[in-house]
Amino acid sequence: MRGRRVGAAVLAAAGFLCCLCLSSRTALAGDDDDISHLILFSGRDLWRNGLFSYGGLILSPGGFDQGGFLLKAMMSGGIYRYDASNLGGAEVIGVEYLTQVAPGFLLKRDRFEGKFFFGPEWRTNWLWPDDPDNKLHGHTHGLQFSTELWFEPTTQTMLAADASLSSIAMTFTARLAYGWHVSELFDILDFYAGPETQLYGGDGYRQWRFGLHVTSMKTGNTEWSAAGGWSLDTDRRSSPYVRLNLLQRILN
Repeated sequence: MRGRRVGAAVLAAAGFLCCLCLSSRTALAGDDDDISHLILFSGRDLWRNGLFSYGGLILSPGGFDQGGFLLKAMMSGGIYRYDASNLGGAEVIGVEYLTQVAPGFLLKRDRFEGKFFFGPEWRTNWLWPDDPDNKLHGHTHGLQFSTELWFEPTTQTMLAADASLSSIAMTFTARLAYGWHVSELFDILDFYAGPETQLYGGDGYRQWRFGLHVTSMKTGNTEWSAAGGWSLDTDRRSSPYVRLNLLQRILN
């Protein structure tokens, strides 16, 4: 029964999103052809204890060149492992599937841009062996707040931050990155590069990351980002990590 309710909610949200897309395209049919109202994004995240992938979209009826209403829909999934103290330190393998639908708004001020979202999320976690003390066990639903910030202190530098906080097991993420503009490397590539640090956490688990990133590598309307470095966690399993992201702006 719970699965049916979640499926109905996701379908209703998807229908609402489609209506917004259609209405925004109709209302903005006379706008300039180079205005983007829809962003598609996807990513991969790999480290010693897990592999996750995600994809989704962000809709802006007014366009991303100005502040206003946003709607974000995302799905993600992956496999991970951890040591369960309540099971005598036994290794638990988990598989997670997550769906989010979140309204939000875009704030733009000169060299600053901020996206803010708040909405429901649905998670399903399968665990082997079963770990009933894990708050992510089984089917859960809750609320999540997330933000993405971008600031250019100078014409040659950038500062980016993103964070999220979920009511499900109080899981959270936070990332801070600084970069320098690498302009037209070999007359082809144009991007930012620099150091980054990340923190992931939840019920009984923490992971810290320190590495380097390449951000906003543009090829037409597509932007590529990548990062890699070293991760440390409370299970004492340090390892390299790799993250890849792709963003596509759809023009009317």
